[in-house]
Amino acid sequence: MDHPVVVMGVSGSGKSTVGAALAGRLRVPFEDADDLHPSANVAKMSRGEPLDDSDRWPWLELIGMWLDRHSDGGVIACSALKRKYRDQLRHHSDNVEFLLLAGSPEVIARRQAGRPGHFMPASLMSSQFATLEPLAPDEDGVVVDVDQSVDEIVEGYLGQKGITL
Repeated sequence: MDHPVVVMGVSGSGKSTVGAALAGRLRVPFEDADDLHPSANVAKMSRGEPLDDSDRWPWLELIGMWLDRHSDGGVIACSALKRKYRDQLRHHSDNVEFLLLAGSPEVIARRQAGRPGHFMPASLMSSQFATLEPLAPDEDGVVVDVDQSVDEIVEGYLGQKGITL
């Protein structure tokens, strides 16, 4: 692998689980961008308040610096819901690729129900779907349906990229 991958999608899509599995398969470092959130962001989301762009910019800068340090390979789980957020990440790493984990609101709700204690409450799911801007044709990325096993998702990504391990 010669580039970083951002595993993206709405909360509950499996970014952290899939990202860790993908990094393991590729034998590259993994980071969960949730761990890079400032405590004020976590507190805001815990109260059921969606983040605004002023909350996100410093966090996206930290993610961008991580991508830059791993420009030769690494996987980070990050929502990256809007094109402008992905553009900010590309500013740090122009060879970054995106893996969008896509699923219906019903599938994501089912997945979120299995995550007790996560700081992102299920009540924010509708705002996540409203914010999500799918990958544009000029963005380097792959879309994989999350209504399957983690192994199938990873294999789907690797297959679309023509990567055999």
